[in-house]
Amino acid sequence: MDYMFQPGFLGTRAPFFMDFVMIMVALLPSLVAVAISFAKKKNYRLHALTQTIIFVVAVIVVGYFEYGVRAGGGYEGFVKGSSVSHNYAFYVLIFHIIVAVIGFIVWTHTLVTARKDSKNKTLPGLYSETHKKAGRRAFMWIAFTAITGIWVYILLFMV
Repeated sequence: MDYMFQPGFLGTRAPFFMDFVMIMVALLPSLVAVAISFAKKKNYRLHALTQTIIFVVAVIVVGYFEYGVRAGGGYEGFVKGSSVSHNYAFYVLIFHIIVAVIGFIVWTHTLVTARKDSKNKTLPGLYSETHKKAGRRAFMWIAFTAITGIWVYILLFMV
């Protein structure tokens, strides 16, 4: 796993794994938007499949990220090279973690509820409007997670 800590490909101080995760985080809202577009076209099976695949891949990427952070010396190991105040970067990181955890819970709940409602034959159908609202809420948290993740990356590796 030494490759993880080789210089990244985005031209910053970040190691490879951080650049990889950064790209995945930045793409996540767009990928979810594509999955949502399938539902808008009434291709509900493809919508459900792509949402599930994106969710599973996102969880794997977060696991890869967490491993890399721990193996790379944790937050302290990465903040060293930044010119940003340690406290400011730390507060932004905590804010990002809170947003990401809430987003994960909202997204998970939306997917689990949708799967249950689909099995009960109430989605699409009776619960479609409720699911649309939950999907919009999940998308908002996913986008907010991406924005705050990019913010942390910029603070740690570009400033």
